[in-house]
Amino acid sequence: MKRFVALLLLLPGFHSQATATYMDGDEWRHPVERAHPLIDDPRFLTPLIRTAQTAISITEGDDWSLPDWVHPVDDLRFYSEESSPSDQINVHVIDITWRQLNPAPGVYSRTNSGSAAGMNFPSLDDQLALGGHYWLRVWVTGEDWAPAWVKSDCNISTTWLDHDGQARHLPIWNDCVWGHAKNLFRQLFQTWGLIRDPQMLFTQVPGGFYYTEFDFDIPFQAAASGDLSFTQFDNWFHQAMAELVAIANGENADSSDDYAWKLVYTGEDYPFDDIWNGATNLFARDAVQAGMGIRNGITELFNFHLNHTPAYGAAIAQDGHIVIDESWPLLRDKRIIGAENECYNACGYQVDDLYYSIRMSNLKALQMRSKHLYVVPEDSYLSSYPQHWAWVRHELGRQREDAPDAWVALREAQDKYWLDDNSHSWDGAPWIHNLERWLVQKDVGSDGMTRRGTDHRIDEVDADNGESWEGRLTNHAQGQDYIYFFLDDRFANDPGQQWQLKITYVDSGNSDWRVEYSNGSQTLYSQPLPRTDSSLVKTVSLDLPQAVFDNRLPNQADFRIYNGGSEDLEVRFVRLIRTRPPASGAIFSDGFES
Repeated sequence: MKRFVALLLLLPGFHSQATATYMDGDEWRHPVERAHPLIDDPRFLTPLIRTAQTAISITEGDDWSLPDWVHPVDDLRFYSEESSPSDQINVHVIDITWRQLNPAPGVYSRTNSGSAAGMNFPSLDDQLALGGHYWLRVWVTGEDWAPAWVKSDCNISTTWLDHDGQARHLPIWNDCVWGHAKNLFRQLFQTWGLIRDPQMLFTQVPGGFYYTEFDFDIPFQAAASGDLSFTQFDNWFHQAMAELVAIANGENADSSDDYAWKLVYTGEDYPFDDIWNGATNLFARDAVQAGMGIRNGITELFNFHLNHTPAYGAAIAQDGHIVIDESWPLLRDKRIIGAENECYNACGYQVDDLYYSIRMSNLKALQMRSKHLYVVPEDSYLSSYPQHWAWVRHELGRQREDAPDAWVALREAQDKYWLDDNSHSWDGAPWIHNLERWLVQKDVGSDGMTRRGTDHRIDEVDADNGESWEGRLTNHAQGQDYIYFFLDDRFANDPGQQWQLKITYVDSGNSDWRVEYSNGSQTLYSQPLPRTDSSLVKTVSLDLPQAVFDNRLPNQADFRIYNGGSEDLEVRFVRLIRTRPPASGAIFSDGFES
């Protein structure tokens, strides 16, 4: 039986009388008066319905804009050494040393000054009197940071110089040294109540080793010299993390005194352990499991050593994509996830393409679900790229229930860390696919296998950062004209939402292209999107009326991009945006607290 179906809209290039198509059985047949490359395609075996014409806009470069309903979680997302309200940095550091706080056994002072690493620190009371939100950094293990009496009381004769020549360090794993250090934290957190201070955002712990960070350089040196066994360090580490959590929680206090979420572990997954053959690989994860938050200090190296990170609930899957366990407690509760992005032309680094490096390092920090970001106004170039940094600040701390967008940076990058560590592997190692946050692009099916893009980068920021190819290309010559996308189900489950898509692409060639998606029962497709062969990177914004992301497209995709001509299409970045707040009841459905 032959049925008549009216097209919803006239297509460009068609005569007005070509407004109908006929379906004979299950096969769609299109008018042939003026064939259009985007619809006269014999591969379309399912009904395609043209959506109502919607406005599109095309801009050069990236488009970081967000709808008016979107606001930062709060004004505490950026932190630094000093506050800078004009740069939206409203969290400063309070630096104190063990020596200034605890000058004699059993004696504690809030009025002594101190110093470390060439910096002078006012007294604790003087720093608190400045007001405002702060993060706390306690300098503990350096010989000049710790009280002289501790070294004497604990009979410490051997210390180790850190890799920067900053200080020689006491063995914090020594029972006597650690016992005195625990008393310091009890004084700070319980007696003086700093852990309960609503102005204190977080504190780095345990305040040991290089620059107070949990760098394993010192215990590795001690192990190499025969002064520390793995069993000793392993026992101390896990006991110490549990004890710090207990101290922050008031030890025997009730659950209302739970402040361990303010503790931030500064070590990393897989800490280059060639001393104990990788036995410390999961210590960062163990610190998180003990109840702490975590911070990574080198997301500027956005390709290197930050992909397989169990402490963050992330793993490199067998197909080379990073998979994140969204139920990982660190992501769902109040604990801090921090990152630092200020070492571009500082800290001994020098970049060739500043905007590229800043953009990619921030995408990496956000892909790791960072909630707070350490920045320095000048070194982070906050005023040079205000639109990008504003977008980052609005993204920090969001979860899929309340995030304004889901996105993917299409790319293939080399993680050189895994050239030397075979404890984890995957197909195509050491290459990683994409940076993805609730939106995944995958090469699937007989028509959706993409190729590397044209933007080839080598050793940007540092040689460790390796090689990457930004963007993904269709391969028309091999019949690969589609790019497939898969949206997180929880993000997609937002009844009544109106969606906008922003696609950053290379404007090469002259043929049109389009987006295809579902309304829950039929495949819809956008109006043709033009190319003008300018060779510029551009971003197109288009609405997706009636969109329902329910995996109905081929290969169970939520939407796909179709290259409509013989000239291949290169896509760099895709962002799916909620144009209105999430539906009532969608936010915090897992009890997430921002």
